[in-house]
Amino acid sequence: MNARSASALTFGMAVALIAGVTLGNGGANVMPVFVDDFASRFGLSDSGAGLVAATQLMATAVVTLLLAKRAARPGRVRMTRLGLAVSGVGFLGAAAAGDPVTLILANLVLGAGLGAVYAAATAALAATDDADKASAVTICGVVGVTALLIMGVPAANHDLGEGTGFLLMALCCLAAWPLTRQLPDGPTGPATPGAASAGTGETPAAKPTVVLLLGTALLWTVTQGAWSYASVLGRQHTGMSHSAVSAVLAISSVVALVGAVVGPVAARRFGRMRSMAVFVTAQALAMAALVLTHDPVLFTVAAVLWQACQLAVLVQMLAAAALIDPTGRLVASLSGAGALGTGIGPLAVGAVLDAAGADVLGIVLALGTVVASLPLLRMTVAGTEASAERGLETSS
Repeated sequence: MNARSASALTFGMAVALIAGVTLGNGGANVMPVFVDDFASRFGLSDSGAGLVAATQLMATAVVTLLLAKRAARPGRVRMTRLGLAVSGVGFLGAAAAGDPVTLILANLVLGAGLGAVYAAATAALAATDDADKASAVTICGVVGVTALLIMGVPAANHDLGEGTGFLLMALCCLAAWPLTRQLPDGPTGPATPGAASAGTGETPAAKPTVVLLLGTALLWTVTQGAWSYASVLGRQHTGMSHSAVSAVLAISSVVALVGAVVGPVAARRFGRMRSMAVFVTAQALAMAALVLTHDPVLFTVAAVLWQACQLAVLVQMLAAAALIDPTGRLVASLSGAGALGTGIGPLAVGAVLDAAGADVLGIVLALGTVVASLPLLRMTVAGTEASAERGLETSS
């Protein structure tokens, strides 16, 4: 008998997951255009803009980690909607900010709200009956909506005035409110087969190791740091216009959807760990090429390959965590650790870029990606074993 009590993925549930994860991670995903807005609006340096970005992203990370345990219990819809309300207020404050101090305070508020949304939405991924499918569908939807935001936010800033992109994000929070009503909100059963507590049939949620959390944080420090400055690097190194670079980043995000589709297929065909290792290696090389190249074509190709491999890794990571711990706490904890990395990333990469230049940065990003992925590769093995054991239990 299968101890896991989970919900079949419906269209409404998929929409709710996409809306929650998109906005919960919206600050990180749209950060390249936010960084440009910070810099031009207040005359900030690379490291100064990175500090503002880090303020928002660190708030998201801390709140996500703090609420990971709470997100493993019923009440995710209420938590998500509270987070959307707080985020909306923060986005409005950022849009109206007239000085860097007010901007930082507004980013703290909106980051905290996004953290609550992110914890609840990512934990809900584990409440579905097919972790690979739920992760792939959610990530595909998130990428599509994010691509629209990446184009829409700078367009709003350019056409309607600096800071208007934050107002657009506030409207997105309002639009997401009714969409989250079908977010999976119930308990999902024990974290591992055969480990139920006596008399209850349930086990405590799996607690992630420090090494796993640090590896996840480091991976997203590298990834988000590079992503946050992709627009700046593209304009400075290749000579492309602001709109051209934004288009390349948006297009690369959409084309990279193939990574979310290929990731689960490769895991089933070649094994989760082997396929993850290939994707991580390709991601590291593509990231280095994007930072180092001065050719617009190579920049575009590297952006597409990087994003595709990143999505393949992300989908497999979420699926493995959901298989290990169906309560959702592990998924939410890893999401929080990833958010912590995204908070550190812009500040760290901005500092390296200012102090050592793009050549050193490219090497650091590639090596950091490989090292950070080692604990995640080990987790994918545990996820595969948990899936196999659960399958045996179901058939018995």
